[in-house]
Amino acid sequence: MFKRLKSDIRCVFDRDPAARNTFEVLTTYPGLHALLWYRLAHWLWNLGLKWLARFISGLARWLTGIEIHPAAKIGERFFIDHGMGVVIGETAEIGDDCTLYHGVTLGGTSWKKGKRHPTLGNGVVVGAGAKVLGPIEIANDARVGSNAVVLKSVGEGETVVGIPGRIVKQQKDEAHIRRAKMAEKIGFDAYGVGQETPDPIEKAIYSLLDHIQVQDEKLERLAKSLSEIGGDAIDMSLPGLDDVVLEPSDPEQAAHLKKKKGSQKSD
Repeated sequence: MFKRLKSDIRCVFDRDPAARNTFEVLTTYPGLHALLWYRLAHWLWNLGLKWLARFISGLARWLTGIEIHPAAKIGERFFIDHGMGVVIGETAEIGDDCTLYHGVTLGGTSWKKGKRHPTLGNGVVVGAGAKVLGPIEIANDARVGSNAVVLKSVGEGETVVGIPGRIVKQQKDEAHIRRAKMAEKIGFDAYGVGQETPDPIEKAIYSLLDHIQVQDEKLERLAKSLSEIGGDAIDMSLPGLDDVVLEPSDPEQAAHLKKKKGSQKSD
């Protein structure tokens, strides 16, 4: 028991730069308190003392703001940072070295008995406010971004963001790799995703805009060719988009949009 307690305390120092000493962690970290209450309740649940286990679980929720069903299965070195509003359902399973932030729900989508809550592999990070729902699997080392709603399984090492959750590809440039190594070194992965993680909605919109631009250019060339061989002139003027303001977060996309506006003005 004391070996596991030491392991739980040590993982707080590994993942929270604000932790200063063991006494502070033991007395002021609700995530650790909730985990200790859960360990007791889970032990009682397995002994068949289910009412007492549920009573202790309810008491822990009242004291910490974190609700963990005593039947849930949680591995080693589990860390809940801040913790308020975290809910872990009855059939949820969590592997080793996982991290949850405040407002996370590992919930179900059905009232049927049986497996109805998610399974998290080892090293999973779930960002603040994220909802992982249903009997799905979040594989080892996956990341769930803040406020994401995940309804489908996530593969190993993948990052999912948005509502509903979408898989995004992490950047692999030298600067990103350097930052990732530093984050791993200090044991800090801010809320499951980094600032370099692309927004899939923004990416889709700008892919469509690029497609439309190429399409317009081809139509203009087609209209010009028809006019040259004696066809009727085609009016290619289109309604303006001056009222639409798009500010892409990607620097390359911002430069591309600025260049396009400049060429339009020169025309």
